[in-house]
Amino acid sequence: MTTVHSWQALVDLGSLARWMDGKHLGSGPIEAVTTLAGGTQNILIAFSRAHRRYVLRRPPLHPRANGNDTMRKEMRVLAALAGTDVPHARLIAGCPDTDTLGASFYLMEPVAGFNVTVEVPQLHASDPAIRRAMGFALIDGIVRLGRVDHAAVGLADLGKPDGFLERQVSRWQQQLESYADYEGWPGPNTLPGVRRLADWLSRNCPRSFRPGIMHGDYHLANVMYRYDGPELAAIVDWELATIGDPLLDLAMVLTTWPRTDDTTSMKIEPWEGFPNVVELGSAYAADTNRNLSALPWYLVLACFKLGILLEGTHARACAGKADVRVGARFHARTLALFQRALTQISN
Repeated sequence: MTTVHSWQALVDLGSLARWMDGKHLGSGPIEAVTTLAGGTQNILIAFSRAHRRYVLRRPPLHPRANGNDTMRKEMRVLAALAGTDVPHARLIAGCPDTDTLGASFYLMEPVAGFNVTVEVPQLHASDPAIRRAMGFALIDGIVRLGRVDHAAVGLADLGKPDGFLERQVSRWQQQLESYADYEGWPGPNTLPGVRRLADWLSRNCPRSFRPGIMHGDYHLANVMYRYDGPELAAIVDWELATIGDPLLDLAMVLTTWPRTDDTTSMKIEPWEGFPNVVELGSAYAADTNRNLSALPWYLVLACFKLGILLEGTHARACAGKADVRVGARFHARTLALFQRALTQISN
């Protein structure tokens, strides 16, 4: 979860109000300002102006080198999704430059929903049938996203689909190697099987796929559900969105799905009623015409990618730039993911 900072350190209300004046977004003082928890790096701030509620999203105070580019991409994706049936927070306005707040940012409509990894309201907690439908609603979200014609909504140049799958192994290997910059990180030798997995993925890479919009980090922690039923209220955290292979979103769902035999996976209570991974995969297959014959490869890649991403937090923790306990937990999760992938390629 994002560290909740005092909003005074994150936004100059005077500058924000002047910018909103130029966009004709209400008038008068900005009031009821609060910081919201959510996401892993970027920051959410809620406020009211002229009886309308807004949510501002911006990079952290000390952003990564591409933090502002990420904001620009997110606002572009949200704008493109307007008018589609993909659940998302509606974009109100975006500021791609850094002059106003010292960082790019955008305003969106608040989402009336909850994240199941944080809370399970009474309606959902009391009915296994609703929880079962929640699992299938998660699948429906990426089915809808994968159906969007990315060229028609102006996202044809969001990514580089040519050679997308072939680039995945080297992309994530480079990410892992970059952690050497964090003093104290013991290095990739603490991740058994990383080279073996990379070699297997390279040798067995699918030869073709049908490009589409992919979220890039799709799982239970990155969606919000409606309070009045099992449907999705919004898919959130679009920072890794690109034009690639939507089957990777399916693989991420199946890889991150809570497992009773894995103490490192996320925990949802109560869990009874949620479908299992086989049922989730079958639901996706029944609602799409994408070729799922190479799904095992995508599952191994999802373990490889997610494990490397989580190891980044461990590396930062080793250097004193992240919580040590969180870093240790994420490292254990990485080891479990790599072991699962190794088991898959050995079968």
